Amino acid sequence: MHISFLIHNAYGIGGTIRTTFNLAGTLAEHHDVEIVSVFRHRDEPVLAPGGKVRLRHLVDLRKDGPGYEGDLPEYRQPATVFPAAEGRYKQYSALTDRRIAEHLRSLDCDVVVGTRPGLNVHIAQQARRGVVRVGQEHLTLSTHSPQLKLALRTHYPRLDAVTTVTEADARTYRRLMKLPGVRVESVPNSVPAPGLAPADGSGKWVIAAGRLAPAKRYDVLVRAFEKVVAQRPDWRLRIYGAGAERAKLRALIDRRGLYNHVFLMGPASPLEPEWVKGSIGAVTSSLESFGMTIVEAMRCGLPVVATDCPHGPAEIIQDGVDGLLVPVGKTDAIAAGLLKLIEDDELRRSMGAAALENSARFDPGRVAGRYEELFADLRAQRGGLRGSLHRTRGALLSSAFQAKDRSRSVLRKVRAA
Repeated sequence: MHISFLIHNAYGIGGTIRTTFNLAGTLAEHHDVEIVSVFRHRDEPVLAPGGKVRLRHLVDLRKDGPGYEGDLPEYRQPATVFPAAEGRYKQYSALTDRRIAEHLRSLDCDVVVGTRPGLNVHIAQQARRGVVRVGQEHLTLSTHSPQLKLALRTHYPRLDAVTTVTEADARTYRRLMKLPGVRVESVPNSVPAPGLAPADGSGKWVIAAGRLAPAKRYDVLVRAFEKVVAQRPDWRLRIYGAGAERAKLRALIDRRGLYNHVFLMGPASPLEPEWVKGSIGAVTSSLESFGMTIVEAMRCGLPVVATDCPHGPAEIIQDGVDGLLVPVGKTDAIAAGLLKLIEDDELRRSMGAAALENSARFDPGRVAGRYEELFADLRAQRGGLRGSLHRTRGALLSSAFQAKDRSRSVLRKVRAA
């Protein structure tokens, strides 16, 4: 198969980039795979897409390069296809609308995969007939605004499939979006084996990693670890990552007198050598679309104490087997979970071994195999009359939803007058 991924910016850093590269690289062992990046702002990607994967871009934003396009008049005009309610809307323009449309209409492939809602809308509207259209959801439906949900409901009927990273989110899509004829499947993100010896459970470090953002609730972790230190001052916490919350966390650590026990390490790449220095992973988020860091820690042999937040942790961790699930925002419960593993060397090591074994289901080979099956099924189903009927029904539904939404908008304006 010829498989083409469409991604926002393959030259940045982030979970979607990492998991797309993992998947594309594994699929490329048996298929013709390319990644098309809407934007390019540096000469080389930070992450490696894999030797067999072709990488190209649509808009050049390298300011010091001869092909810089950020000063084109078309780049300053607003996008009309990319949904205005999408979080990245301000980065898109009439130029990106045109370049994406030209790319999709000329794309000669078997399967095209979008990696964010706005790009999925482009694919739904503009991909050539006969190409299998797949839209990936790397966040969750519940995190999208009502305006974006309306846009997705309008355009997603023209897709062949929507994939989510958790079964909980797939159920939400099936229940709320009403997409007849569109396959909604949960396929988790993949995480490769780290390529180094796993943690042995002897290091007296708790490790956390991710963006220093409000949803990660590192403030809760710091407060919980204060309770840990009161009983086990020989243990320490390292937090890896960068973000807007760093100054607040630094102030909290200093205010609580934890400067010898809690360390803000900044970003690290690769992170695997840092995971294996620890013995326990910690995730205290209020919301996780999946939980890549949980899987990364487990693949390095660490049991993880994680808050049971929507949607990912409970689908990754077997509570009491390869990690512990604790209530969201409860410092006492988080501290108790950490202390349970700290105080019991045998339990910590046995859970670490279970984490290493159980997390193998997220290996890129296994995840890619699920995508291969999905793509093959869709290609078989979308051929001939059945595929033509699905396209026709999708177009009719999209038109009907657009008309319905316009009528509602007019009615609201009349009532407000």
